[in-house]
Amino acid sequence: MSNRNVSRAALLAGAFSLFTALASAGPLERRGVREVTLPGGTLLPLTLDSYVASDTSRIENPVQAHLRRAVYVGGVEVLPAGTRFSGFVTNARRSARVKGRGLVAFRFTSMTVDDDHYRVSTSRVVREAPGTKKHDALKIGIPAGAGAVIGAIADGKKGAAIGSAVGGAAGTGVVLSTRGKDVRLGRGAPVAVRLLQPVRVVI
Repeated sequence: MSNRNVSRAALLAGAFSLFTALASAGPLERRGVREVTLPGGTLLPLTLDSYVASDTSRIENPVQAHLRRAVYVGGVEVLPAGTRFSGFVTNARRSARVKGRGLVAFRFTSMTVDDDHYRVSTSRVVREAPGTKKHDALKIGIPAGAGAVIGAIADGKKGAAIGSAVGGAAGTGVVLSTRGKDVRLGRGAPVAVRLLQPVRVVI
């Protein structure tokens, strides 16, 4: 038998052996991957890559984030640190001058793992600015007190009452013309969401 025929026979034998090995293995083992299900309720610790704020964000503005640390299921790493998440702003409310605190909310709808894209449904991140009632009371109370002192010096008790009313009105005017605090989350801010539904991930 010539060398060429020997080489051809060896190649055929090798191909047949490889085909036999692949045929005997299951489809997942053949690709060297498997599917793992992330259960609903899985906590996802994220770091924002976008800036969101109650006074500048708008509903449906895109929001990007990445996984702060890996997520494991049964001791197996399913989502590596750095996994990218995309979502959008679901609510944005600028603070008002009298009532209504600044608020911003967003959620995530997709993630990317090793260039594979998955649809997800997560809980919302909601941030609301703190109330300003105590601060507003001080704004009204201090001018009222100062007005009462000045009025008393000028015209006794009657002057004190007038001074207090005038001072309080001035303080109220400041409160009515001043917006409350807004809430802002910059890039790098830590947030956390939970999966609302299970997601099957190929690893």
